[in-house]
Amino acid sequence: MKEVRVRDKHLSGRQSGKAKSFRWLQWGAVLGACLVLYLYNASFLARPLAEEPFLLAHRALGQAFDRTGLTATSCTAASMVPAGHAYLENTLPAMRAAFGYSAAYVEFDIHRTVDDSFAVFHDWTTDCRTDGTGVTREQTMTALRQLDIGFGYTADGGETWPFRGKAQGMMPSMTEVLTTFPVNNFVIDIKSNDPEEGKLLAKRIAALEASYQGELILTGGPLAVAAVQVQHPDLRAVTRSQLKACVIKYFALGWTGYVPAACRQSMLLLPANVAPWMWGWPHRFARRMHNVGTDIALIGPYDGGGFSQGFDDVDALKQLPTDYAGGIWTDRIDLISTALADK
Repeated sequence: MKEVRVRDKHLSGRQSGKAKSFRWLQWGAVLGACLVLYLYNASFLARPLAEEPFLLAHRALGQAFDRTGLTATSCTAASMVPAGHAYLENTLPAMRAAFGYSAAYVEFDIHRTVDDSFAVFHDWTTDCRTDGTGVTREQTMTALRQLDIGFGYTADGGETWPFRGKAQGMMPSMTEVLTTFPVNNFVIDIKSNDPEEGKLLAKRIAALEASYQGELILTGGPLAVAAVQVQHPDLRAVTRSQLKACVIKYFALGWTGYVPAACRQSMLLLPANVAPWMWGWPHRFARRMHNVGTDIALIGPYDGGGFSQGFDDVDALKQLPTDYAGGIWTDRIDLISTALADK
């Protein structure tokens, strides 16, 4: 019996040793897989796409405004904060200035007019910024050209109106913008969600030189954008719903290197506090997007209430990753361009 117990004890010891070895193999396999996953998504193993960031000027260059307590229907012209320059958003002089500050892209807003033009103007109505009234898309381009688009700006509750009488007739059409700047890049924001507006825009784009069509990016109402893409499937575009789908799907599957369809052929406007959660951020992620025809651009942190503002002050640039070479979305390209040039 003693001999049997000794034999059992040795057998048990060997089995225990095998179990420990197997557990070590399991842990080794897990750690190895983690290491492979880490290296496959490591940003430091990917070179930046460029030597410096590129700038996207939101509405070209305009007057700043106080965002405290603002809602979707607030009149931002009435809460103007003096910006130290005389430019008004979405105008030809503001676009010229933005390109002068090295903007790679200028974003502008459009509304279809009743005479089938496209007015370059942000607001759904003309009541806030101009001396006119009524829904923007329910007017003719001729009528909109007559408005003073600086009429509603005030920084002191209405005691002074610094732009009244200085911006009469300065609302351009999209055609004017594209003919004035025939070799520049634009982001076109369709302010409605009307697919008929998208179809008309598709016709206007089709009339452009094929090489110039590739310089445009669309954003705005998803139905309107989709209507354009039916005619121009290679045109880059991004909507909020598309961006949300891209972020969620890439977060779930991007560790494999897979890039979801929602991320392809686009311009991703990523909040600065969301971007670091993307697999391979920043350099490997940027290269994966670049390989499927997509550029990335950072906007300010997302706070849960809607899209955040751009990088509008110099201190915000401290949030950028080292050697960041993607886009920077800004309303103050005058400040941001100068700060980057001085680095």
